Amino acid sequence: MRTLPLCFLIAYLLCTPLIAQKKVKKLDITKPEDAVKASRKITASLRDGEECVFWWEGNVYSRIPGERDRLLFTYQGMNIRATKTFYDSAKGYGYRHVSREVLFYMDPQTKQVLRTWRNPFTGKEVEVVHVANDPVNARSVTYAIDNGKPYRLPGRFIDGTYLQSSEVPLFYTNPLGGDYQEYNGGTYHAMEIFNFAVDEEELLNAEKHTAENVTIAWTRISKWLPWMEMGDRIGYLIFSGNGKKLKSFEQMPEEIKKEIRTNYSLYEHAPPLDDTRPNETSWTVFKKYIDKKRAEQTDKK
Repeated sequence: MRTLPLCFLIAYLLCTPLIAQKKVKKLDITKPEDAVKASRKITASLRDGEECVFWWEGNVYSRIPGERDRLLFTYQGMNIRATKTFYDSAKGYGYRHVSREVLFYMDPQTKQVLRTWRNPFTGKEVEVVHVANDPVNARSVTYAIDNGKPYRLPGRFIDGTYLQSSEVPLFYTNPLGGDYQEYNGGTYHAMEIFNFAVDEEELLNAEKHTAENVTIAWTRISKWLPWMEMGDRIGYLIFSGNGKKLKSFEQMPEEIKKEIRTNYSLYEHAPPLDDTRPNETSWTVFKKYIDKKRAEQTDKK
């Protein structure tokens, strides 16, 4: 039997793993469609209807001029979402997300979900109304081409990680205010700041339908919460926290899963993909809560 020369045999053995190794297809984020897909992988999944969960926790401080900041609450929050694919002859590939979210205010010492809270500024004990916003949907579809402009990822890649920050200034008519806010004030004024860190290799892998290794940081600067009954007292709140994208609802801490399953079972799943309801905020939810409470009190009279 004829044998190969030793040098050829060594070269063959060295090259065989490289030949056999499958080349991973990557998203090219210089292409608008791939950039949109990468964006979708960060916050959700490329599979229509597949639910994704974001969980985060942190602290809430008060800030009043001339006083030390006070730690008022800790919190845990979650958002459960899903996305749907869209195609447009002019705009190309796109997607839209639908979601629900809750956030529970907790005692800083016991870490228990609060039912009532003694306001240290007024001395009054008030009922705690947690965040339970259904829905919190994208108002429009994110397309590869929008108003003639190609979509671009807003963040940057550095040392194997994709980093993205976004600020959301909020300034709108307060649902609890009257019809003359432009003259008398009372407009809701806040800012939310989101920071994402994503594994670059996972994000750009075109064969993966979602990015699992996503960490988040969240900051919110806002007026007093309506259920605190602070009226027009000077001051505001600072929320600070961090969390991550989870593989499923089951991965959340037991205390928040128990609270949701006991009192907010709707939030175990995302809304339907064709949901077109107007979005809820802490203010619209609180208004409905107050209106219902007042109606019940009126019925008892």
